[in-house]
Amino acid sequence: MKVVFLEDVKGRGKKGEIKEVPDGYANNFLIKNKKAEPATGKNLGAVKGRQRAEEKIAAEELADAKKLKDFFEDEKTVVELKGKTGADGRLFGAVSSKQIVAALEKQYKIKMDKRKMQLDQPIHSLGFVDVPVKLHRDVTANLRVHVSEE
Repeated sequence: MKVVFLEDVKGRGKKGEIKEVPDGYANNFLIKNKKAEPATGKNLGAVKGRQRAEEKIAAEELADAKKLKDFFEDEKTVVELKGKTGADGRLFGAVSSKQIVAALEKQYKIKMDKRKMQLDQPIHSLGFVDVPVKLHRDVTANLRVHVSEE
């Protein structure tokens, strides 16, 4: 029996796929638990419509990520942070991704998840640092952060 998967089923198929499965498995498990539906003309059309809508949304997300990347990589976009320093020019403590996200929101009104900042280690020194930011699966931008003395 041909079915259209409504959600991912481990070892059988992913959401939106059309596959041939045994009749008993389809009727007694997949269709009964609303994990799949029979591959009729009406259901196939609905699946294609959902796929087009998902592709459109994905394209919009990618375009937004590229626009944000252009903003981040502009020369004028610099996140300013201040910290207390010792005699040798090193910071007391460190600047974390959480502080960078808070400053980004305060200065540019851009909300972002701190987990998107790919900062391997906190910043311990003064000056400019390029912080990689994962905006989308295919888009990574470099955000300039300037750490100065208080």
